[in-house]
Amino acid sequence: MNKTFSLLIAAILISDLASGQQFIGSDTLTFNTDNNTFWWSGIVNEGFKMPLRQPYKCDFGSNYGNQAQPLLLSSKGEVIWSESPFKLDYSSGQLRIAGKSSDIKYFKAGANLKDAYLYASQTCFPPSGKMPDKLLFSNPQYNTWIELVYNQNQKDVMKYARNILAHGFPPGVLMIDDNWQEDYGKLNFHPGRFPDPKMMVDSLHFLGFKVMVWVCPFVSPDCDVYRKLAQERCFVTDKSGEPAIVRWWNGASALLDFTNPRASEWFKSQLDRLRSEIGVDGFKFDAGDFEYYEGVNYFRKDATPADHSELYGKIGLAYPLNEFRAMWKMGGQPLAERLRDKEHGFEALQLLIPNMLAASLSGYYFSCPDLIGGGEFSSFQNPGKMDQESIVRSAQIHALMPMMQFSVAPWRVLDREHFEAVKDAIKIREKYKAYILELAVKASKTGEPIIKPMEFNYPGKGYAEITDQFLLGDKLLVAPVLRKGAAGRAVVIPEGRWRSFDGKIITGPKSIEVKANLNQLPYFEKID
Repeated sequence: MNKTFSLLIAAILISDLASGQQFIGSDTLTFNTDNNTFWWSGIVNEGFKMPLRQPYKCDFGSNYGNQAQPLLLSSKGEVIWSESPFKLDYSSGQLRIAGKSSDIKYFKAGANLKDAYLYASQTCFPPSGKMPDKLLFSNPQYNTWIELVYNQNQKDVMKYARNILAHGFPPGVLMIDDNWQEDYGKLNFHPGRFPDPKMMVDSLHFLGFKVMVWVCPFVSPDCDVYRKLAQERCFVTDKSGEPAIVRWWNGASALLDFTNPRASEWFKSQLDRLRSEIGVDGFKFDAGDFEYYEGVNYFRKDATPADHSELYGKIGLAYPLNEFRAMWKMGGQPLAERLRDKEHGFEALQLLIPNMLAASLSGYYFSCPDLIGGGEFSSFQNPGKMDQESIVRSAQIHALMPMMQFSVAPWRVLDREHFEAVKDAIKIREKYKAYILELAVKASKTGEPIIKPMEFNYPGKGYAEITDQFLLGDKLLVAPVLRKGAAGRAVVIPEGRWRSFDGKIITGPKSIEVKANLNQLPYFEKID
């Protein structure tokens, strides 16, 4: 940003603060807004509530099990950013922001959402110039979670990989999920279930896959690793000064304290050992949720739960092949993010686009919309409740997103018609994968999101509340079918000439009805 523009923004900031915004006491910033201004927040898991509707409350003291960014953007070019968590109350025509006043900043960056986002991107979470491993974008990803759950084992991992290829799917990144290890914190492949992990990884490489394994910051208090790390003060502690035993979804464990550099060094040493000795390519970093760091003491006295989540994210920067579900204030960084696990079915399917748009507007543009068909494994425990149509429509949403990730095996749960429809979705991605990769490279340099809401490119046209279709870059408009049994949908076409998925030329702006069979994803390519 040049100096003249910086001074202009500073002048606008000072002027606007003088004419309407004020701190109540030292903790609350009150900002008057109007019904013609739309706002987006940096809480990704609340994307389906955006643009925000009054009344709305949220607390950035939680990352809501997903990525969060201490950010608000408006359709009138406004940015609100805080260096620390804050509480938001949006009601009665006012934004009331309670937090550390010295950390909260307001900017009038321009006239629209794009101006606001680009200013925030360059000023608050600048792009690093780097991106995660290209294979995460170019090919589908495969995760063993739904197929194996906690029974991760060498035989079935290899079977899953071979079936991917045997059923005509391209190789990509393969993620071996939770319970491959001896114990939490003991990051060795379990010898009973993985008799020769190096041979397994070498074989997967030969088949064309890169291999990631699931890791977390928890350590079982019953293993020998715990005793060593406890002596080095690598865990958060309770009131007595002893390692706190924190309850999480897999039980009760000690929790690494990343404010102690020794804890980070130890954790990275274990990851590096897996890479050098076994040939593992990267890591799926689970947890990182604020909630597990609440009510405990830290090595660094002034640390917060948010700090731990951010420090955990920084560990991933050393590994180009990475994935995170929970995050804080790491927009613009070369980290692959994923939406929080969703249940199986159309109701959850309708959350994917708005939540992905919230991720993009928060600077988490290297993102994946959960797992195809849903990532909540209990949803798949009753085969009688399997909705084959929703798996197809989920795959179609993924096809033109930044990343596409399978877990449930389509060849196992789908009949021939639905299986072929999923393969057609992969063909669409294959057609545009070079474009998706081009957008990812561009995002790493400029910060411009890979996918965008229509309001981003076409401000003030009445598109702000459209959250069931999106732009992929500037040349593709994507409008997936999101309702069960639907053989088409309404689509809003913006200005310009567009070639539809079925070959028709449409001149916008206009609203149209399109037909879309089970194997069809409505999308439109701009031709001028």
